[in-house]
Amino acid sequence: MAENRLQQASSAANTADTITPVEDANHQAHIVNSRADKAAQFIAEHGEVTFNYEEERKVIRRIDIRILPLILGAYFFQQLDKSSLSYVSIFGIMDDAHLKSIEYSWLGSILYIAQLIFQPLAAFLLVKLPTGKVIGTAVVCWGACAAIMASCTNFKSLLALRFLLGSFEAMIAPSLLAVTQMWWRRSEQTLRASYWNAMNGLTFIVGSLVTYGLGHITSDKIYRYQTIFIFCGACTVIFGVIFLIFMPDSPMEAKYLNERERIIAVERLRANQMGVASRQWRWDHVRETFTDFKTLLWFILIVAISIASGGISTFGNLILKDFGYTNFNAILFSMPTGAIQIVMIIGSAWVATKIGRKGIVITGISCLPTIGTVLMLTVPRNEKNKGVLLLGYYLVQCLGAITPMVYAWSAQNTGGDTKKKTSSAMMFMGMCTGNIIGPLLYNTKDAPLYRPGLIANLVMFVTVGVLGILIPMYLTVLNRWHAKKREELGKQANVVDESMVRRKDMEDSKAVEIEQNEQAATNIEDDNGLNDLPDLKNEDFIYVC
Repeated sequence: MAENRLQQASSAANTADTITPVEDANHQAHIVNSRADKAAQFIAEHGEVTFNYEEERKVIRRIDIRILPLILGAYFFQQLDKSSLSYVSIFGIMDDAHLKSIEYSWLGSILYIAQLIFQPLAAFLLVKLPTGKVIGTAVVCWGACAAIMASCTNFKSLLALRFLLGSFEAMIAPSLLAVTQMWWRRSEQTLRASYWNAMNGLTFIVGSLVTYGLGHITSDKIYRYQTIFIFCGACTVIFGVIFLIFMPDSPMEAKYLNERERIIAVERLRANQMGVASRQWRWDHVRETFTDFKTLLWFILIVAISIASGGISTFGNLILKDFGYTNFNAILFSMPTGAIQIVMIIGSAWVATKIGRKGIVITGISCLPTIGTVLMLTVPRNEKNKGVLLLGYYLVQCLGAITPMVYAWSAQNTGGDTKKKTSSAMMFMGMCTGNIIGPLLYNTKDAPLYRPGLIANLVMFVTVGVLGILIPMYLTVLNRWHAKKREELGKQANVVDESMVRRKDMEDSKAVEIEQNEQAATNIEDDNGLNDLPDLKNEDFIYVC
C-alpha cells in the first residue's frame, strides 16, 4: 500500500523530487512530495479532519472579519494615491507645475509603465516571500512616495515620483488576487474579489469629497495639489503599518485562529485543485503560463478593457468639465460614478456567482459602456444636452465591473502556485499595457469632443463583448479533454466540482454527498489539489466558464 502511494505521489509531481514521510498528530505516516504545497505538509503534520457546514461557516466568518477589511483598505489606498493625479488635474497642477498637455498624459501613463516593468519581480516575490509582509511593506513605501510627491513642482520630478509610486503599487493587485485564492474556495472568490475591486468606486466618492474640501484651502506657501498629495500619502503610510501588524501570511500561519480552525481553513481549499502556497519557484509553471492559450485570451481581454479604462480615469474630470460644468461641480458630478462602479462590480459578481457563468456577464456589461460611448460621440455639446451627456458618461463608468471579473475568472481557472502568480502577473501586465496606451489616445487639444479617444474606447468595448462569448467555448473544450483524461486513468469522467458548491448544499443533497464522501476518501498524498500541479497537467481540475 505504501509503495502504491509512493508511486502515485511521484507520478503526480511529474518530477524526481524526494518523497518525505510525515507523521501527523495521530502518529499516522503520510508521504509528501518535497515539491508539494505547504498546505499538504501542514495537513500531513496535523492530520486530516472532517467538519460540517456550521464549523466551516464560523471559520469563513472569522476569515472575512480579519482578512477582508485589510485587503479592502490596501486596495482603497492604492486607488486613492494612484487617482490623486486625476483629482488635482482641475486645481491648476498644469499651470503650477508648468506642464504641457502631453506631459500630463505621460504622468498618467508612467505609473503603469513602472507597474509593467515590475510585474515579473512582483510574481517572484509573492511566491518566495510571506505574502502579508510583502503587501504591508509595499503599502508603506508607495504611501511615502505619494506624500513626497507634494515636493515636486516640475514635470521631471513628478515623473520620477509617479514612476516610484507605480513600482511599489505593482505589488498590490496581484498580491490581493493571491490572497483571495489563498483564503477562499472558488465559489467564494468572485464575490470577495469584487469587494476589494469595488474600493475603486469608493475611492471616487471619498477622493472627490476629500478633494472638494482640500481644494478650498488656499495658501501663498503651498499649492492646492500639494495639500492633496500630502493628505493621501500620510493616510496610506498609517494604514500600511496597521496592515503589517494584523495581516497573517497564510491560513497555516494565522495565529488568530486556533489549531482546528487553521486545519479547517486549509482543508476546505483542497477542492480548489489550485494549491495554497508552495514558496517554491517552478520554471515549468512559467513555461506553461506562456504557452497557455486561455491565458493569452484573457491577456487580450484585459488589455482591451484597460485601454478604455486608462483614458477615462485620467481624463474623466476634464471631460465632465467640458460638458459645461465648473471645476467644483465637475468633482461633485464625478462622485456618482463611484456608486455606479460599486453597484456594478458587486452586482455583476453576485449574478456571475448565481448563474455560474462569467463570460456572458462580461458581454452583458460591455453593452452599457458601448451605449454610453455612442451617446458621448453623437450628442452635441451644449447646455441643453448636459443631462444626456452625463448619462452617457455614467454608462461608460460601468466598465469598472469588467476588470475584476476578468481577474477572478482567470484566477479561478489557473492551478499551481508559480503558475497562479505568473498568470496574475500577465493579467496585470495587460492591465498596465492598456492603461499606458489609454491616456495617450486622449489629448487636451481634442477638447471638448475627445473623438479619437472615445472612438478607440468604442472598439475596445465591442472586442470585450466578443471575447466574453468566445472564451467559455474554449474552456468547455478543456473540460471535455480533462474528462477524457480522467477516464483513461481509470477515474470517474464526470465529477462534482466541490469548489463551486456550498457545503450546505452538498450536505442537503444525498447524491452529491455520496460523491463528496468518495472524493474525501482521497489521502492527502494522493490529492492532486495540493501537489502544486499546473491546471493543464491536473486532470482533476475543472474549468469555470
